[in-house]
Amino acid sequence: MTHHDPETHPDPGLEDTRQDTRADSGLQETGPDATGLEDSGLEETGLEGGLAALAADAPPSLLERIVARRVLVPGPLEELRVAFTDQGVAFLRAGMDERTFTDAFRSRFARPLLPAERPPAGLIPALRGGRPGGLRLDLRGLSPFEAAVLRAAATIPRGQTRPYAWVAARAGNPRAVRAAGSALGRNPVPLLVPCHRVTRSDGTLGQYVFGAAAKERLLRAENVDLDQVAALAGQGVRYLGSDTTGVVCFPTCADARRITPGHRHGFATLAAARSQGYRPCRHCRPELAQPA
Repeated sequence: MTHHDPETHPDPGLEDTRQDTRADSGLQETGPDATGLEDSGLEETGLEGGLAALAADAPPSLLERIVARRVLVPGPLEELRVAFTDQGVAFLRAGMDERTFTDAFRSRFARPLLPAERPPAGLIPALRGGRPGGLRLDLRGLSPFEAAVLRAAATIPRGQTRPYAWVAARAGNPRAVRAAGSALGRNPVPLLVPCHRVTRSDGTLGQYVFGAAAKERLLRAENVDLDQVAALAGQGVRYLGSDTTGVVCFPTCADARRITPGHRHGFATLAAARSQGYRPCRHCRPELAQPA
């Protein structure tokens, strides 16, 4: 597994504070006759039935609050496994067999993981669309900043990218670019929270929890023109402006894609675009990626 690296290797020191969930049976011996056979009137011949009653399954509602469920689902990457609780989808990983996935989940969340008969409602459409939509996510255990980073990444439209600095600013801390990269590297539900759409400010892809090759594959499948982005970056161009609208955008913004070559102008900085009378796009909001 690799972690996101916005500009250099991020500090992975952000710790998961998820608390163990342990059930206390509350059964204690209270005297020499701990089974209470005399008081209950059970004869020795009824001992087997009495013990069977003590071993009855927990009520379904209690069980689902304690355990999580796992399921193998189709998706944009192979061997896609998902764990979910009664609160929503909690963990998603690709390329793991069942044992490895279960071990990874339990080491991170310290909860039992049992097989599910079917995926939760809305999961398959969310994977197709690359954003959660109405699907519930169980993100308990994340710090407030980590949760804010994931919420910011979830707003990036399919087929577009944003730099790490944009995500940090959208999460409320423009100076925490490395911390934002670390939070994305620990994203428990990639694909649903599309951290593959977050790239380096120089136009290169950066790292990804499933590897750089998977990140490129996902972005190309969403019709991101990575070759154009790389070519523009090689020319020092990070923003594209339209002289007909006076708007400047990130190169992958849907508005930038509609600019015809004759009316397209490249800029290395947003300040340079503003000096020429351009205003930031209200959709991709490139001003968020400016140094704090």
